Amino acid sequence: MHLLASIWMMAVLISAFPASADDRQVLFREDFANLDSWKPFTFPKIKSHSTYTIERTGNEHILRAESSASASAIVYKDSFSVSDFPRVKWRWKVKNLYAKGDVRTKEGDDYPIRVYIMFEYDPDKAGFGESIKYGFAKSLYGEYPPHSSLSYIWSSKDDPEKFVVSPYTDKAVMVLLEKGPAKVGTWVDEEIDILADYQKAFKVKPPARARIAIMNDSDNTGESAVSYVEYIEVFK
Repeated sequence: MHLLASIWMMAVLISAFPASADDRQVLFREDFANLDSWKPFTFPKIKSHSTYTIERTGNEHILRAESSASASAIVYKDSFSVSDFPRVKWRWKVKNLYAKGDVRTKEGDDYPIRVYIMFEYDPDKAGFGESIKYGFAKSLYGEYPPHSSLSYIWSSKDDPEKFVVSPYTDKAVMVLLEKGPAKVGTWVDEEIDILADYQKAFKVKPPARARIAIMNDSDNTGESAVSYVEYIEVFK
């Protein structure tokens, strides 16, 4: 009886601990040895683009994102199923924030770093009006714009809310992971659940597939900032 009780107690203790990193099923991990898996993403009306380069120190390499009254992003070339791989983790750092940054206004809608989850538009599931709108956008830009997006940001100011609808469109929700200057200059680890966050932000289930993008933008505030990403990983 003592042996059975010991076995039962051991099983309870083991189940109380989360799975180790080795138990994760990783779809991809980007360590930024190069940018071969990424492509530029620019905006038609913004001519000054942010820069994305690999910064090396010995055998170490990180992504450096820099903007100066500019805006553009880099997008991972492959999309993925958000139901099969709903979790993302990364490590980032900012050198400075924007004095005029404000998540609730168009004039302040700039962030020294953000990680986008851009959900793909599916024409087979669109209504008539949406089909017309997205078809017109594709004729202008050569491809469909995202259906919707979650933008995980480092906000310049503190804010009582974690989820804030973009001042430009209700198809984009800002998720304030970091707020204010307290951690500026230090590496910060983040981990998010796409499915849970989308449900909280939009009150519906997300589209089936998405892409990841990284951006440092300052076109609205006219300021400058440098930020870094050490790695990014998509897993379940």
